[in-house]
Amino acid sequence: MASTSSSTFAPTTHYQYDVFLSFRGEDTRHSFTDHLYKALHQAGIRTFRDDDEIREGQQLKPEIERSITTSRASIIVISNNFANSRWCLDELWLILQQKRNAGGHLVFPVFYGVDPSDVRNQRGSFTIEAKEGSKWTEDNVIRWKEALTEVADLKGMVVSGSETAFIADIVQKVYCELDLKLVSTPTGLTGIETRAEDINSWLRSEQPDHSVLAICGMGGSGKTTLAKYIYNSYKQNFECSSFLEGIENQPAVLLGLQKQLLRDVLGNNIIMISNLSEGAFQIEKVIEKKRVLIVIDDMDDKDTLNTLVGTKVFHTQSKIIITTRHLSIHTWVGSISYGCTVHKMKLLNDHESLELLSYHAFGSKVPMEGFKELAIELAKYCEGNPLALKVLGSSLSEGQGTRIETWRSTMNSLNSLKGDINIKIQGVLQKSFDTLPCESHRELFLHIACFFLGEKSYDVKRILEDDYHAGSGIVILINRCLVTDPRVSGYKLAMHKLLQDMARNIVRKDSKDPAEHSRVWRHDECKTLLRNGDGSKKIEGLVLMMPNETQGMGSNEAFKTSSLIKMKNLKFLHLANVKLTGTYKNFPDLRWLKWDKCYLKTIPAGLLTNCLVALHMRLGDLEEFNPPMVLNSLKLLDLSWSYKLVSICNLHRLPKLVVLDLCHCISLSHVCKTIVYLENLSCLRLSGCTTEQPLFALPLSLSILCLNTNLFKIPPSYIDLKKLLTLNLTSCPNLKSLPCLPNTLKRLQVDWCTSLERITFQTARFTLEKFSYEGCFKLFEIEGLFKLVPTEKVDEADLGHMQWIKAYKDHKVDLVGDEITKGRTWNIQMLYEFGIRSTYLQGIKDQSMATHQFTSSSFRVPLHPKKHKIHGLNVTVLYRSSGGEDRYPLFARISNRTRGVTWVYSPVVYCKPRVDEDVVWLSYWPIGNLLDAGDEVHVRILTDEGIIMIESGCGASLVYKDGGEVEEKSEEEVIGGDLSRFEVTKGGYYLCRRDFFNSIIPAIFFGDNIHITDSRRWRTWSELEFGYEESNNFRNPNHHKWKVTLAVNFSSESEIKKIEKAVSSVPGVEFVSNAKEIGRLIVIGRFDHQAVVTCVRGFEKMVQVLQREFLEY
Repeated sequence: MASTSSSTFAPTTHYQYDVFLSFRGEDTRHSFTDHLYKALHQAGIRTFRDDDEIREGQQLKPEIERSITTSRASIIVISNNFANSRWCLDELWLILQQKRNAGGHLVFPVFYGVDPSDVRNQRGSFTIEAKEGSKWTEDNVIRWKEALTEVADLKGMVVSGSETAFIADIVQKVYCELDLKLVSTPTGLTGIETRAEDINSWLRSEQPDHSVLAICGMGGSGKTTLAKYIYNSYKQNFECSSFLEGIENQPAVLLGLQKQLLRDVLGNNIIMISNLSEGAFQIEKVIEKKRVLIVIDDMDDKDTLNTLVGTKVFHTQSKIIITTRHLSIHTWVGSISYGCTVHKMKLLNDHESLELLSYHAFGSKVPMEGFKELAIELAKYCEGNPLALKVLGSSLSEGQGTRIETWRSTMNSLNSLKGDINIKIQGVLQKSFDTLPCESHRELFLHIACFFLGEKSYDVKRILEDDYHAGSGIVILINRCLVTDPRVSGYKLAMHKLLQDMARNIVRKDSKDPAEHSRVWRHDECKTLLRNGDGSKKIEGLVLMMPNETQGMGSNEAFKTSSLIKMKNLKFLHLANVKLTGTYKNFPDLRWLKWDKCYLKTIPAGLLTNCLVALHMRLGDLEEFNPPMVLNSLKLLDLSWSYKLVSICNLHRLPKLVVLDLCHCISLSHVCKTIVYLENLSCLRLSGCTTEQPLFALPLSLSILCLNTNLFKIPPSYIDLKKLLTLNLTSCPNLKSLPCLPNTLKRLQVDWCTSLERITFQTARFTLEKFSYEGCFKLFEIEGLFKLVPTEKVDEADLGHMQWIKAYKDHKVDLVGDEITKGRTWNIQMLYEFGIRSTYLQGIKDQSMATHQFTSSSFRVPLHPKKHKIHGLNVTVLYRSSGGEDRYPLFARISNRTRGVTWVYSPVVYCKPRVDEDVVWLSYWPIGNLLDAGDEVHVRILTDEGIIMIESGCGASLVYKDGGEVEEKSEEEVIGGDLSRFEVTKGGYYLCRRDFFNSIIPAIFFGDNIHITDSRRWRTWSELEFGYEESNNFRNPNHHKWKVTLAVNFSSESEIKKIEKAVSSVPGVEFVSNAKEIGRLIVIGRFDHQAVVTCVRGFEKMVQVLQREFLEY
């Protein structure tokens, strides 16, 4: 082996083995050592044993040395012929060297059939001497003797009596000394390594201010299993560790847990604490002094947490892992840690789910032959919940579980909508429900599970606020992992399927009679109740959705209103395709009425009461909406897709109305003028009404206005609303300009306004926060952002000495970099942005562009002989492609070092170089008021290496004013004007509306000392690209599932079939259908929306995107 006499060992923080086993093979390999190794292995002690004999003349294998350094301890079995082997002696010396250098390496000598004094004094078989011409050199013999003496002086164990009992004692001693108290983990772990990756990184971090990590998730999601896996994998890297489970908020239980923690950490079985305060104090001292790993399983109370780990911020390398169902736990740990890392449990994917289910059902990671389809269906029902997969898989492995009929019966039971759920799964999930702090929270959860899944979260808050404090209640349900965060579900309420079944099971436990339930949702039960008139006053909500094929508009079957009148406490009623007959007198005081495809042509007296908060009547036969009485509680009115609706009257009877949805009411011709007096109306949707002129004046209270898919050529005059924040004008193909938009506007969407050319605002200062303009093929100016003008239309004054450019007005350039460049062929353009004028010349070589006053990157401003004032600076750059990606454009940095001012500018569009062809970027910077004679100026062009190459650096020339010109002060966001929003450090301005590099560019150009809060303002562009709450979904539409409705002017059945076939071939499209009578094409799937539009346009058809509905991730 390589120079063992000089080997050194560094302390190891991550151990591969618990024990390195050293022994003389010919003495004990197949007897004592073999039995010892087996006992260590069965005890869960990771042990290295070299199974190969080392022959004469061989060196110690490298893995021997590596295994010693990566083991926490060594057991040395010293037998009669031990000292006859120089390899055994080398191992002994290496082990003792590791003990000295690593500090914590433990050594357990075992004297098998030998006297320790013979080893200490090198007598008998332990007499070793130097031999010439061999490895038994004088130096080696000296260190080996020292090693034998040292190991004999250690407290060792001499084998005597029963070897079985002796081996058990060795294992117990090693187990206790190494503190190998592992916790049990389930068999068949699936996907655990990937879920542990982030926690592994956190554990390796040495930042003392992030010492707490919370593993959060719904019941059964694998939190405890992951915590146990992490604990077993990393506990050996800490001085001591403790795993606490069975947490109850009872003084006796908590005192016992405190004692357990102190015993685990101190290694003392006698812990003298008499109360919880004393215990918390002792724990604080221990955590402060030692490097401890503590896991607390299933924590649901802040005070309990403080009792177990104290309230003092600790500064050691200790780590605390908590499993909990509370996403808001980071607010609990402020007293013990400056930061809490929240790790949200990821449920299993489809492949992992099938694997885990199969393991517990069949004992294999793949389904038994003939069961695959049912196994896939059952795995999907569990939606990645490991507990459910394990429990259902195990239940199907028993008795008749291998029969296909049993699997089908189980699947039918789960899909019955009864809420049937395994009692083990129900118990785990229901704990989150039972521990909700208020009865109103529990009722809110049950209402959402039974009626409001798929509804917009902000609508549900309005509907349920007065009765259940839904605003704060939904937040609590989200924090308890009972409801999905709406921000990841398209702002619609969602929950795990098992949680929904758990909720329904709770409701059904009230009684076996559906008439005695508080909520009824099963189709057959609802039909029976209404048909037989069996309703009772216990029913608070009912859902009946009749399928089109059995209960359409023209069906003869009808239900009596008297059946619903019996339900005196009915608050929530959801009907679809349902026909009611009879009087509505004494109809229940509903809070929410959703009646899709309603047959009524007018609103009958008695149907709507003063308690009604929300009315949804979509896709029905309604011709006139005229509320028969004042409805003081009504906040939401949705009449969208009512194709026959002509008139809306007496809106003054809805004084509290907040949202009015009239989307796609294509026959609407009259809206009551009293709408202008609705002071609470904040959201109005008029999408797809196909009107060419506005129908009515609007109240000034509006903050959201949706006018998309309409035919007007000029915007309605009422857009100048003082409180308007959001304006949607998507797919208005005739709209040509948007002049003088209000300053209050924060979100604007004008996608697919194919005739739109110009957008201006009441002031030149650009204030939008979200903005999208995909498919605006004629748009050339967005005031405050940029303007693109063909060179032939540029004023001569703007061209200055560059008049020669007009000779190339018909020359083509490949402009890229922004949505505005897509779908067009460009001649040479002049770009106006931040007051900077610039243009690109592609493949042009003209002598006029070669004259530069300064060719060096740094120069001093000279004094003009005629003392003319400086107007600005011309900068010329020559670049070409190096064959890389088509992104990351140019950055120009100009610094006046004398004045301490720097501008970094990246144009919104740039010219993509063709192969082996140069591009010239000419730009004019109006910075004359910030340049004086003698100033030191530095000019530099920056690019992404490997993508664009600067061919000949850059050149610069000063531009001077004529004597009579007067300089005007500008308040616009331009150079020389107000650029305060773009100042990222003192005197440093980042003039770029894109955020290519995830906010790190300012640090690249200006160093780390940038204004953190202010610098977020320049990220305008990345925040603008798409509007509204679903903006993140629109950025990558093919990542999510969508339902897109297109307006298409079909001409024949054969053409429709061709279009549908072509659209079906677009990658990601799952379903295509049409409604020929109204010219609609519906596409569902995970696809690029623009690719579908382009596909339809290939048939020379006008197409508009009417609606994009987010379905699922």
